[in-house]
Amino acid sequence: MMDHARDLASVCEATDRLLSAVAALDDAAVTEPSRLPGWTRGHVLAHLARNADALVNVFGGRPMYASAEARDADIERDAPRPLKAQLADVRDSAHRFQDAASASQDWSRTVELRGGVLDTADRLPFRRWIEVELHHVDLGIGYELEDLPGEFAQREINFLTHRFRNHPEVPALMIRQDDGRMIPTGAVGTTTPERLESGHHLMITGTRADLLGWLAGRRDGTALRVEGGTLPSLPPL
Repeated sequence: MMDHARDLASVCEATDRLLSAVAALDDAAVTEPSRLPGWTRGHVLAHLARNADALVNVFGGRPMYASAEARDADIERDAPRPLKAQLADVRDSAHRFQDAASASQDWSRTVELRGGVLDTADRLPFRRWIEVELHHVDLGIGYELEDLPGEFAQREINFLTHRFRNHPEVPALMIRQDDGRMIPTGAVGTTTPERLESGHHLMITGTRADLLGWLAGRRDGTALRVEGGTLPSLPPL
C-alpha cells in the first residue's frame, strides 16, 4: 500500500507553495495564457479547484464528474474570476479534499476515476499531489520541473513509465536517468538491457526533469539523448 498519510502531508506542502506563488500575481496575470494550450492561468486554477472536489466525490463513492461536458463547463465558468476568488476556491477546495481524505476509511478499496480508470484509494493523495505540482509548473510563474521535490519527480517518472507499459502506441523503450537508474516501458515484453545494447530497442537518457517533462507532455524531448532510433511521440495522458 501507498503511504497515504505522508502523501497527504506532501499535498498540503505543495498546495501552500502554489498558493503563496499565485498570491504574488494580480488580476491581469490570471487572465494571461498558461503553458497549457488554450488555457489561461485562470483555467489552470479553476481546474485545480474542481479536481479537488472531484476527488472528494471519489472518496464518497460518487462519480468523479457528472460528465466530461460538465467538467469542461465548470472550468470555463470559473476561469475568468479575479485573483482573490481563485485563491479562495483553490484553498477551500483543498481543505475539502483534506477533510475527505482524513476520514476513517478502507484505503485498500478500489475506486473509479475519470474515464472508468480504476485505482486503489490509497493512491488518491499521490494523484492529487501530481495535479498540484505539475499544474504549478503549467502556470508559468517561475516554478519549473527542476524545482519539483526529488521524491515526487522520481515517483512521477515511475508512475508514467508504468502507465505506458505495454501501451499499443508506445514502442519498446528503456528510460535511463543520468544517475544510472533504468526503467523499461512501452512494449516491455521484449526489452532487456542486452537487447538495447545490441541496438534492437530505443534507449532514452536524460536528467530527471527532462525525462519527466517528456513523459508528462511538458517538454518536447529535444534535451534527451536517444540511442537506437528517433524519439517517439507519446500518446496524450
